[in-house]
Amino acid sequence: MPVLNEEASIAGAIRDAHSSLGSAEVIVVDGGSSDKTVENAKDCDVSVISSPRGRARQMNAGAGASSGDILLFLHADTRLPPNADRLIVAAINGGALWGRFDVMIAGRHPGLKVVARLMNIRSRFSGIATGDQAIFVTRQAFEAVGGFPDQPLMEDIDLSRRLLAMSKPACLRERVTTSGRRWDTHGFWRTVFLMWRLRFDHWLGADPAKLAHRYGYAPTAQ
Repeated sequence: MPVLNEEASIAGAIRDAHSSLGSAEVIVVDGGSSDKTVENAKDCDVSVISSPRGRARQMNAGAGASSGDILLFLHADTRLPPNADRLIVAAINGGALWGRFDVMIAGRHPGLKVVARLMNIRSRFSGIATGDQAIFVTRQAFEAVGGFPDQPLMEDIDLSRRLLAMSKPACLRERVTTSGRRWDTHGFWRTVFLMWRLRFDHWLGADPAKLAHRYGYAPTAQ
């Protein structure tokens, strides 16, 4: 679980992860929080490590520190469905090398239901997953593709493309719930258009660092 300045929600995120994942190992990877995220996480029953800021870097660090044969990358503002551990194991035992859940977005704007539905449909037909959908993958497959690319944005898209070259994902219809706080904060239509434009420009080959700057996010130098 990559985190940055999530002091208000980290305890709840960890508690929900434990509830949905049973006895699975949970690792929180902090990217240099300036609040009490680390302290609050350490009060919970998880391993807490640090890495240079950047979701890809943090998730790679968490994978490296883990001991399991199946990896799950969970955003701090995403909540898993009940028995997520059993659903993931069943998908892997059924022959999948990787996969993701369907998603629903919790927020004020009614259009978020449509956004989530389109995300799920697009993902099912394209085989591309986003981090909000809680990507899971066997360690062997993750290491075979070199983990997440060291880039500040679209790391989930590029990982999906690499994994898709190996096999199609398991597209679980059970839903994770992710926060719609970006849409609520920055405006629904503005966020929708920005995200679609960023994806389109990424498809055209734009520099992920420049896309991250437009997104309003830039990691520190390694």
